[in-house]
Amino acid sequence: MVRAFVLAAFLAAPLAASAADAAPSVEQVYLKNCKNCHGADGKAETKMGKKHELKSFADSAWQAKHSDQQIRDVIANGKPKTKMKAYKEKLSAEQIDALVRYVRSFDPAKGN
Repeated sequence: MVRAFVLAAFLAAPLAASAADAAPSVEQVYLKNCKNCHGADGKAETKMGKKHELKSFADSAWQAKHSDQQIRDVIANGKPKTKMKAYKEKLSAEQIDALVRYVRSFDPAKGN
């Protein structure tokens, strides 16, 4: 019986690792969902970013003006009267939190 349990655990381990390996990185999530408007560099110098007059995530003043909670709320719930849609049904809470940290990584004041 113990041998069967050990064998089952041994065989299941690669499946668990494969599922974890398949999870997209925060950069992949950003590039898939945010890049078209906000740009790969967060500066919003894209066709859509310019059209909608988006602010640059690489602007320290913008970063200072917005709390993590404000950024999280916009990602999760969208922004009314804009093209920013809600992602709370598409992304997990963990992915949204990771995106908040990723947006923060564009702040030049942080030395990134």
